Amino acid sequence: MTGQLIAAAVLLVVVAWLAACAETGLARTTRFRAEEAVRSGRRGSAKLMVVAEDPSRYLNLALLVRVACEMAAGVLVTFAAVREFEETWEALALATGVMVLVSYVAVGVSPRTIGRQHPLNTATAAAYVLLPLARIMGPVPQLLILLGNALTPGKGFRKGPFASEAELRAMVDLAEQEQLIEAEERKMVHSVFELGDTLVREVMVPRTDLVVIERGKTVRQALTLALRSGFSRIPVVGESEDDVVGIVYLKDLARKTHINRESESDLVSTAMRPAAFVPDTKNAGDLLREMQQRRNHVAVVVDEYGGTAGIVTIEDILEEIVGEITDEYDRELPPVEELGGGRYRVTARLDIGDLGDLYELDLDDEDVETVGGLLAKLLGRVPIAGATAVVDLADYVTDPEPPALRLTAESPAGRRNRIVTVLVEPVPVERNGSTGNGNGGRRAERA
Repeated sequence: MTGQLIAAAVLLVVVAWLAACAETGLARTTRFRAEEAVRSGRRGSAKLMVVAEDPSRYLNLALLVRVACEMAAGVLVTFAAVREFEETWEALALATGVMVLVSYVAVGVSPRTIGRQHPLNTATAAAYVLLPLARIMGPVPQLLILLGNALTPGKGFRKGPFASEAELRAMVDLAEQEQLIEAEERKMVHSVFELGDTLVREVMVPRTDLVVIERGKTVRQALTLALRSGFSRIPVVGESEDDVVGIVYLKDLARKTHINRESESDLVSTAMRPAAFVPDTKNAGDLLREMQQRRNHVAVVVDEYGGTAGIVTIEDILEEIVGEITDEYDRELPPVEELGGGRYRVTARLDIGDLGDLYELDLDDEDVETVGGLLAKLLGRVPIAGATAVVDLADYVTDPEPPALRLTAESPAGRRNRIVTVLVEPVPVERNGSTGNGNGGRRAERA
């Protein structure tokens, strides 16, 4: 009798092993793979296609078979152990140890490894068994799911075993390993997941980098600013940068001046469009969908106090998915290029300490760290191409006769038209025996 019980338990474990293989194989077999198998004329592909069209039903069925066989095998082993041992605790301990080992190795590890290595073969073989079994059992698996939903708070297990985000990411990584997708495609899929957790403030252009125009300026001035800065959309502000009253588009300015040359003297407010405002805590994915629906490419981002935090464009959000968008003018530049006569062309991101090293001076500033930041500080605004400022290094160093330097912003590059290089050249300065010139030794010039 004991031998028969053990033999029945072994048979049930084998069935549970097959059901676990079927689970793993079906979970890794997509409808696309099933369609490929049908096109290639693979044996059993028609049955596999039926299963792939309703995967949750057959996954639930395989899960039910596995759980039922494991539980039944555990009961039989426990009953056989109780018959052989006089002490109940000895029988229970032996049965528990045996079933934990068998369930872990024979049902947990081994079948899932085979299912991952040969998903198509495993799923095809499972289809031969699951299709007739589904007809026999009918709605039983679905009824058990409904019962579980009734006992479980929340949304429940409505349509079968959904994969979590982590599992979906793992499947994408596996697809790359199996060379089903390229590495760039894997990165893009991961970026789509990450976009759902990204806030607008993480992708916006901050206010400190904005080029704006006052409402009282003329259309001609706005057109000149757009051409010089390289931006095709410029925020129009009222009393301050926190008071954004609209957005002016380069094409509107060009159309307005082309139709009537006298309109160049009109106020820029006559050519601007209404601005869309979004909170900086808005989800970037939701904003992308709204921009697509409303055909709007730019929005003003406001912080919790109602001030302007920056602007965000549809390109800024897309860059989170596809990566940095560059153009044919972008190129790798050396940090410092010597031009002779004490003149240098440096990148805007060059540390001001490195700038001081070029003139053998210990240069430092508490407010900014880069040459581009120093130029913006001197100008009091975001530098555009041709903007020039003169800084007297006597305000920064203790050297008795430090030079004055003229910083000139050169042509912008990239999609955001940021100043990439700055021309640095020494200029004569008259100090009249004093350090500085009464206003900090700094003089900004508008090009």
